[in-house]
Amino acid sequence: MGEKSQSGHSKGRKPPTSKSHRGQGRSGGGSARTGGGSGTGKGRGGGQGRGRDGKTTRPQLDLTVGSQLPKWIQEEVTRTTRKERRAAVMQGLEAAADAFADARYGKAAELAERAKAGSSANATIREILALSLYRLGRWEDALRELRSFRRIAGETTHLPVEMDCLRALERPDDVDKAWLELKHLGGRPDTFREARVVYGSFLLDAGRPQEAWRVANPKRIEKNPNEAELRQWYVAARVATHLGDSASARQMLTAITAADPAFPGLDELDAAIGA
Repeated sequence: MGEKSQSGHSKGRKPPTSKSHRGQGRSGGGSARTGGGSGTGKGRGGGQGRGRDGKTTRPQLDLTVGSQLPKWIQEEVTRTTRKERRAAVMQGLEAAADAFADARYGKAAELAERAKAGSSANATIREILALSLYRLGRWEDALRELRSFRRIAGETTHLPVEMDCLRALERPDDVDKAWLELKHLGGRPDTFREARVVYGSFLLDAGRPQEAWRVANPKRIEKNPNEAELRQWYVAARVATHLGDSASARQMLTAITAADPAFPGLDELDAAIGA
């Protein structure tokens, strides 16, 4: 497990939200932002999620700022934790968030596990624990916690990360099912972009390039793209190159370069297009 695929995606080792993901991405977080899932965060308390009924749910968590947890998380702890445990749980949650922001994922997972013992129904604790386990390459454990988070929070933010865990575990049928589930349940636009990154790469590596193109093709190149859009363009450019459509691949490479000249994997993509 962990060997590199042609996409440079190390079997799910980097979340779709990471720029170290070779231009693909959340497949949970470089940016350390959650949302998927899995989209990108809009800062503490920003970016409302969407539940299974399409209604807005909890705000999206940004783990780049460590223990500066917003008021809504304090309120969430109050709702989900017995009174005598709240102070300890909040302290543990803040410490776990700090460890995650510092890329100390083993420590973050340890602290989040302790906090979970005091408040097992808290969505934020499950979220930090799941993403920490994902960063550690503990795919089965991460998948279990991601699904618990989704059940508790009622949102699909991290379904792309679930897909990437399934991909790493070599469960292709379940990757297909997770994609269909996201389409059925719905989610943020960036969650779908991250899912297209993960699923498009999966399909390409599985020898299904036509399907990969239908998934990853951005249809049009927008101005002022965000990071999730750039990752989708990168995957689409790889697929187009594989299909022999060098014009489309070159168009997307040019657009990515204009938006972010330091985007990972551009030299490799350029070489592949020119080969």
